[in-house]
Amino acid sequence: MTTETELIQELLEQESRLVFPRFDNETALALGQHLLAAARERALPVTISVRRNGQRLFHAALPGTSADNDAWIDRKSRVVDRYGHSSFLVGAQFRAKGSSFEADSRLDPDLYAAHGGVVPVLVKDVGPIGTVGVSGLPQADDHAFVVEQLAAFLAG
Repeated sequence: MTTETELIQELLEQESRLVFPRFDNETALALGQHLLAAARERALPVTISVRRNGQRLFHAALPGTSADNDAWIDRKSRVVDRYGHSSFLVGAQFRAKGSSFEADSRLDPDLYAAHGGVVPVLVKDVGPIGTVGVSGLPQADDHAFVVEQLAAFLAG
């Protein structure tokens, strides 16, 4: 079983390699379409979101999702915007300290959720400029799907 410390290292490594050379509206749309095609192929019940600087550039909700998934994406995206790291990583960092995000972040849990599924859009020599995420699966699966698809998109 992976410890929180090992998980944190793995998540940091993911972020270090999932970096875009540039990111504009066309990139966001292509990324969103890539995620949508992969989710459809697997018949995943997910909502997909790609944002840059707070602007939603791509959004899709597949069968089996609801407005609750939209709210989860919003809450997880706020965590990424605030901390500059994946929502899964932020939650793991709190747990590694023996606490929880909900209890110790001093942020409204109706607005912020440090659960897996949203990762930062990182641009080389710039840093985090947006978010890409899904909601609808267990948090580790949400995160794994986004990372897998980001890696495939960046490799293509």
